[in-house]
Amino acid sequence: MLDKLSGIEGRFDEIEGELSQPAANYQRTVELSKERAELEPIIDKIRKYREALKLKQEAQAVIDSGDAELAGLASAELAEVEAEIPALENEIKSLLVPKDPRDNRNVIMEIRAGTGGNEAGLFAADLYRMYARYAEREGWKTELMSGTETGVGGFKEATMLIKGKGAFSRLKFESGVHRVQRVPATEAQGRIHTSTATVAVLAEVDEVEIKIPDSDVKMDVYRSAGAGGQNVQKNSTAVRLTHIPTGIVVQCQDERSQLQNRLRAMAILRARLYEIEEEKRRSAIEQTRKLQVGSGERSEKIRTYNFPQSRVTDHRIGFTSHNLPVFLDGNLDEMLDELATQDEADRLSAVEAS
Repeated sequence: MLDKLSGIEGRFDEIEGELSQPAANYQRTVELSKERAELEPIIDKIRKYREALKLKQEAQAVIDSGDAELAGLASAELAEVEAEIPALENEIKSLLVPKDPRDNRNVIMEIRAGTGGNEAGLFAADLYRMYARYAEREGWKTELMSGTETGVGGFKEATMLIKGKGAFSRLKFESGVHRVQRVPATEAQGRIHTSTATVAVLAEVDEVEIKIPDSDVKMDVYRSAGAGGQNVQKNSTAVRLTHIPTGIVVQCQDERSQLQNRLRAMAILRARLYEIEEEKRRSAIEQTRKLQVGSGERSEKIRTYNFPQSRVTDHRIGFTSHNLPVFLDGNLDEMLDELATQDEADRLSAVEAS
């Protein structure tokens, strides 16, 4: 561990030295200042750790010297510092865990009905309301970016923007297949049906971070599907974007102008492309280990909502809650805390093994 800490201290000293020189490049100075700020908490703990090791060595030397008068004081100091060292080691390891650069970003959440017909659409709507209520509890703002209803109160698909500090850090583990087991209102025999919905949690991305050449995007416009009467759009305001290199298709029709729909569609497209690049980066880093919390792939069944048993179970961590109505009302903190704790433990194990 000390070898790794020496490398961090060496890098910090390099940054300090470079920043003490006259600035030749403003952008370089900004980057170094940011890196220095990120390393400072670790350096502070490392220095306390090295001081504790030094005190331990000195106390042990006094005890070994045979000086009876000082041995009692040294023994008390040794016991104190030996209790402090493991705590400092754990704090340093925790600080060494790589932070997800997306954690403080807003979220673009896509919810789609899966298998199960109308019941899947109703479940997708349940999930939409669940996340909207959780966001409200957190003091975040939500906005429906795009949605296609099923006609029976459900969603075929819905894309929502969740704005709030730390939104991505709390919701990033929700990506995957969510399964519901319940008796549909139309089921005369009282049989339990199983349906699914997929959730994708994307970090909102600034335009400067993901540049998409105009030549890579094909845009089609069409009339929005209104509810009839005065709500039917006479102009072609709905927008469908196709990203030619990847084949990703995004469409938005909820805004009243073509420009607004195009801006929203581009925001979703940027978020999807950013997620693809992040997944490549994570795969390169984590190819030697398996995440207990899961990869977040949409094909992965992550959670079951069982209505007859009032149970919700997350299959990645084996966590179960037996108060499903409260959970669906947006009380997600206990589940999200368990997921975050497991992820932190896994990443800490990776640091210790490296």
